[in-house]
Amino acid sequence: MKILRKLKLFGIIFISSLVATGCISMKVNLTDYTDPLKEVTLEGKGNNKVAVIPINGHISDKEEEGMMRRKPSLVKEVVSQIRKAENDPGVKAIVLKINSSGGSVTASDMLYNEIKKLKEKTNIPVVVSMMDIATSGGYYVSLPADHIVAHQTTITGSVGVVFIRPKFQGLMDKIGVGVETSQSGVSKDMGSPFRPTTVGEEKSFQIIIDEMADIFESKVRQHRNLSDAAMEEVMMAKVYTAKQALAIGLIDEIGYTETAISKAKSMAGLEEDARVIMYRRVEFADDNIYNDISAHSATGSSLVNLGALSQLSDIKAGFYYTWPAVTTN
Repeated sequence: MKILRKLKLFGIIFISSLVATGCISMKVNLTDYTDPLKEVTLEGKGNNKVAVIPINGHISDKEEEGMMRRKPSLVKEVVSQIRKAENDPGVKAIVLKINSSGGSVTASDMLYNEIKKLKEKTNIPVVVSMMDIATSGGYYVSLPADHIVAHQTTITGSVGVVFIRPKFQGLMDKIGVGVETSQSGVSKDMGSPFRPTTVGEEKSFQIIIDEMADIFESKVRQHRNLSDAAMEEVMMAKVYTAKQALAIGLIDEIGYTETAISKAKSMAGLEEDARVIMYRRVEFADDNIYNDISAHSATGSSLVNLGALSQLSDIKAGFYYTWPAVTTN
């Protein structure tokens, strides 16, 4: 028994030392997302407002897991803020502050549709302010905007679709494990991670990918007046610097978030000192437009901090408007 107690004590001391040195990160999500969104004025005065709404990270309609409670999906949180702005007659313009490499095809299209409906219902100007990354789905949701401003260091583009599907058969062969399936049709297990993809299945997947890419292309053609040559280049899914994106017609201006806010005020016919607001669930000291979070939150619940490697656990089969080389948080 004494040996067992010593081992337990040693384990506690060992784990505590790893936490203290940063080798292990213990995170607790303390945010209560049942708190209502509250309007916070960041600058300006008067009754007329410009609402800044951030769109950060992977675009998904799936809730995120926390240690103590779930965190709402990005789509839900953004739509909640859109609804609040939409129902406020004092909001005369909206700036969408985007920092995202994209997300699932469906979630990106849902958010695009919500932004489009907002414009149709309110007829107020919407301006996009692109930050580090606004690629694929991050660009897709920018398209309904009346004006797109990119930071001079922004990377954008990647107009296209990727079908991600993990494969495990190599690992299973090494450890001597196999999976057998019984199915009603020859294509029932198409895309299975436990066997190689056949040539016929690859063709079927490509048809789906091409159809979803056509949807993306139609949105770009609808909202951006690109030449046929520019459109052909863009549909190669290349990424662009802000300068390149401006030259080809994917964006309208290079500038800072203040540039986008000033443009929104101008398009709405507002005075330069009109109020700039954001929506929060909690209050922050010395708040300003560079704070894109609505609540105190320690997202995730990992005992071992693997850094970028931890993102591998989030890979799920599916069709994505995303640039897989980058994951934004």
